[in-house]
Amino acid sequence: MYLLLLVHIFQSSLLVVHSCPSLCACVSGSNGIGELRSVQCSDPGISAVPINAPADTVKLRLEKTSISRVHRAAFYNLSELQFLWLTYNSITSIHPSSFVNLKALRELRLDGNLLSAFPWEGLRDMPRLRTLGLHNNRLSSLPAHAALFLPNITYLDLSSNRLTILPAELLDLWFPLPGQQGSPVQRRVLGLHDNPWLCDCQISMAMSLSMSLGSPVALMDQLLTCSRSLGQSGTLLTQADLSRCMRPSVQPAATRVVSPLGSNVILRCDATGYPTPTLTWIKTSGYTDFASFYVLVMQDSPRVGVRWSIISLNGLSWKDAGEYRCQARNMAGTSEAPIKLKVVGVIGGSRSPKIKSQKTPPRSSSKYKKQKPMPFPAATSTSTSKKDNQILKNVTLSTPINKTRIAPLLVRKMFLTNKYFKRRTMNLQLDAKRKTQMSIKTAPEPPEKSANA
Repeated sequence: MYLLLLVHIFQSSLLVVHSCPSLCACVSGSNGIGELRSVQCSDPGISAVPINAPADTVKLRLEKTSISRVHRAAFYNLSELQFLWLTYNSITSIHPSSFVNLKALRELRLDGNLLSAFPWEGLRDMPRLRTLGLHNNRLSSLPAHAALFLPNITYLDLSSNRLTILPAELLDLWFPLPGQQGSPVQRRVLGLHDNPWLCDCQISMAMSLSMSLGSPVALMDQLLTCSRSLGQSGTLLTQADLSRCMRPSVQPAATRVVSPLGSNVILRCDATGYPTPTLTWIKTSGYTDFASFYVLVMQDSPRVGVRWSIISLNGLSWKDAGEYRCQARNMAGTSEAPIKLKVVGVIGGSRSPKIKSQKTPPRSSSKYKKQKPMPFPAATSTSTSKKDNQILKNVTLSTPINKTRIAPLLVRKMFLTNKYFKRRTMNLQLDAKRKTQMSIKTAPEPPEKSANA
């Protein structure tokens, strides 16, 4: 029973491998190394991608069918597929995961369909892909992130679409500046003709670079037309009066920044150029792992030809110190500006100013001798009591009051005290004068002196 089950599974697998989808033609051939299987389906009655194509298929052609959508993992069982042609169908959408498991695919053609967008991120599932044909579709834009998935493409046909501009990222990929390419320059063939280009500096630069000697890019057709530029409808690119590219200029907000340890710092730079430059930050000294400690990088382009970028560093540490370079690039060239950041060892904000304490002079110093009390007029009578004389000796006039340092209550108290002692002194003087007069009246008259005396 077990052997019968194994035989049944083996026969089923052979049937799947060697079966051919209905309305399709399967052909086997040899290239001198091994057998190659080719499957061709061109019947208008086919409305979906066949799922029972032989697993050893190397070339699959679906042409002039009624297929309108390519679903997820549509070719998952065809791991040996090297050529996939889906030309002149009615395809309007392709799922981003349609090409999963196509590790051996080298050529993908989608010419003559109704695609208004292409899943560029799906190219990651085809690492060996070199040829991509999108001729005669309805593509109206090329996103900037497409450049991330096109480094290995050597043949790209975008002709006969509705493209108007080329993103700067693609121009940097196809026409790298000297010193920017990390590996030997790869030659490419591009089809850009028959599109309503907005003829500006970028497309003009791409055209001139492709015609230069030793250019890494060759255009299929160099007769590009300006169909969306104001007053230049239908004009050949070579005859249009286009604005010239301008090399970017970088202006940092500050070239040297000193900030305490633990504080927050924002570095900013502005760049101008045409086309609008792209900005990148590079840390050239100190710690090399720049991405590990920066907090936020923001960029914006308020208008054509202008771009600004800021980097925010929160909670500065010693590794944040160093030189930061703001680099601007466009088709015309590259420029950069350095910003030096110095971290000082002070935690927190600025220090509060110190308040100098008023030092009291030492008592022994002759400069600050205690002033002698100002004496009151002494009484004229010798009969003043010792108690009153003692009071008069101890009474002194107070020095002028500094109202800014003494509370108002203390000022009032001192004023009342001075007033009391003044009144007391006046009373004592009047009493002494009255007693003196009385003593003069009661004193006996002195004896008459003799004539001799």
